[in-house]
Amino acid sequence: MRISWITGSPTPAKVSYGPSPSANAESATGNTSSYHFLLYESGQIHEVVIGPLNPNTVYYYRLGDQPSSQTRQFKTTPSQFPIKFAVVGDLGQTDWTRSTLEHVGKSNYDMLILPGDLSYADLDQVLWDSFGRLVEPLASQRPWMVTQGNHEVEKIPLIHRTPFTAYNARWRMPFEESGSDSNLYYSFDVAGIHVIMLGSYADFDASSPQYRWLQGDLGKVNRGKTPWLVLLIHAPWYNSNTAHQGEPESVHMKAAMEGLLYHARVDLVFAGHVHAYERFTRVYEDRANNCAPVYINIGDGGNREGLASKYIDPKPEISIFREASFGHGVLEVVNASHALWTWHKNDNDEAVVSDSIWITSFSSNPCKQ
Repeated sequence: MRISWITGSPTPAKVSYGPSPSANAESATGNTSSYHFLLYESGQIHEVVIGPLNPNTVYYYRLGDQPSSQTRQFKTTPSQFPIKFAVVGDLGQTDWTRSTLEHVGKSNYDMLILPGDLSYADLDQVLWDSFGRLVEPLASQRPWMVTQGNHEVEKIPLIHRTPFTAYNARWRMPFEESGSDSNLYYSFDVAGIHVIMLGSYADFDASSPQYRWLQGDLGKVNRGKTPWLVLLIHAPWYNSNTAHQGEPESVHMKAAMEGLLYHARVDLVFAGHVHAYERFTRVYEDRANNCAPVYINIGDGGNREGLASKYIDPKPEISIFREASFGHGVLEVVNASHALWTWHKNDNDEAVVSDSIWITSFSSNPCKQ
């Protein structure tokens, strides 16, 4: 597990941890960095990788080298089925965000996956700090795995030319461990699922490093070890909302990469960007196809730009359910063959499910073309 935290003054990049509240059985040290953005200077960003850890186990930990520092706790993911993912896109930091996080916190999830657009800082770096404080109660207790969206680019022509400065400094993902050369795209295995995080705002054409990495990563997937194959992007490839139609990050990336996902028999694709919920059937090249992924847009976490409430009429046949409400999703992978997907609206109690579907993995049910 990689633990990241930020301090205003120099502190050792050290984590003490263990299975009991004393949190002193083991310790590990890591690295400290910082970044500048125009006149802003970040705090000290500490990163420590701890382990090896036992699966499905609560660990207690303390940050820095002060024995009196706060003791926190987190739970590791299970090593086998079942496993429960919370799925939230376009989170932001509004009252709707707080409602979403409150609902997510009640869901007893094992890992949160987020398909881009985290803080909505949009160049105002102080908002990255406030976002960290907002999500800390949840992100300090369970693993959060994220990919970037358009609001993470934060590039200013001639003044700040390097994109993703804050995102890469603050939200370092295990890209090197998956053979990627960029924090913007990577993959990991957890409890029988191979999860791929793609970068909608990194080069994606057939000659790009991301395309070649994806091709190689899909080629190494062992469906005997990871029966499920799940992928996250920010800009959706399928979308019947009037918002974000025709954008190159959607249209051109789909044209370049959809065939790779189809032939690899990806089970599920999650996207954000559109501030509404929509679930498609299994679809390939704009038509229903039993050998293709189920596409789900879940960019309804609670951002300040509001909901995308207008849909294209009539509804395309490939679109099964769509609604402009803030909420979150839960993917409960029960075993190697079956997973339950549910979508929960913020304005409903947690017990109320607005959309649900059982999904069968391709590893257990090979499709017939």
